Amino acid sequence: MIYRFESPEFLWFLLLIPVLALLKGRRGSAASIRFPATALARQISAFVRSRPGKFLINMRLIALSLLILALARPQAGSTSSEIEESGIDIVLAVDLSTSMWAHDFKIKGKPVDRLTVVKNVMEDFIAKRPHDRIGIVAFAAAPYLVSPLTLNHEWLQQNLERLKIGLVEDGTAIGSAIGTSVNRLRAQKAKSRILILLTDGANNRGKISPAAAAEAAAAYGIKTYTIGVGKKGEVPFPIDLDSEGNPVRDRRGRIVLRPGLSDIDAESLQNIAATTGARYFRATDLETLEDIYDEIDRLEKSEIKIKYQSSFTDMFKWPALAGLGILLVELLLGQTRYRRLP
Repeated sequence: MIYRFESPEFLWFLLLIPVLALLKGRRGSAASIRFPATALARQISAFVRSRPGKFLINMRLIALSLLILALARPQAGSTSSEIEESGIDIVLAVDLSTSMWAHDFKIKGKPVDRLTVVKNVMEDFIAKRPHDRIGIVAFAAAPYLVSPLTLNHEWLQQNLERLKIGLVEDGTAIGSAIGTSVNRLRAQKAKSRILILLTDGANNRGKISPAAAAEAAAAYGIKTYTIGVGKKGEVPFPIDLDSEGNPVRDRRGRIVLRPGLSDIDAESLQNIAATTGARYFRATDLETLEDIYDEIDRLEKSEIKIKYQSSFTDMFKWPALAGLGILLVELLLGQTRYRRLP
């Protein structure tokens, strides 16, 4: 329940109440009977029941305060808001091939693998778009659905944390990843549907070529932003992986690295983006990758319509009735029980 005043400017008059009380107290009232001696006044005062003058003045001031509250029109009710449109439908497709173990990124000066950096940046991107339905597709030799399109971003973040290199057979099926993402987006009725595909390699697996998948995305009006992540040429790779697909570590717990070759099919990624009316980006460090997702965030802004509803009931009659009632009682007492002698 929410309470408010429709005309709160009348509440300023309440400041006059203590002023009136102060002036009334200083001035006092004229004597009704003059006594030639204090002894006679002392005898008469023994029959006085109370201080009716002060009591009646207080009643009058309380009544005036209540009438001022009534003029301010107190109201009680509630307000609510409802989102009528959820914005944009987005699928994040992320490469989980073993090449994502390359340690050519740094966080606070410390070398880290590509996937760790990508997950951190994707987490921030998801947090910035609370009104968009977002899904996640991961791929290596084949794509698989990590999360369907959802507005439950807390659950989405939990699924993002479970992304791990080596969950499926190694390889890079870019075309199949686009096809799976398009299948998730094509039936949606959102005004805008986009795919953000991130990879560090070239298509070498899958039954559909990246070019054909891009044509399908364009046919359904799905813009596909592509991001090539990592440096080309020699980059630090783990020297080997254990039976669980994790990098081998030395006795001190450090990952043992050796130089390895990294190659990204930038031309293919550029063609995919151009075919769908989107853009291709290249990220070789953390700051650049953050800027890329920020740029996509600016390019694909949601248009959210929020419907506000409010319902309030006037309650001025209650202080008005109480104020008038107190005034009536004050008048009756002034003419009867507390009547002053002339």
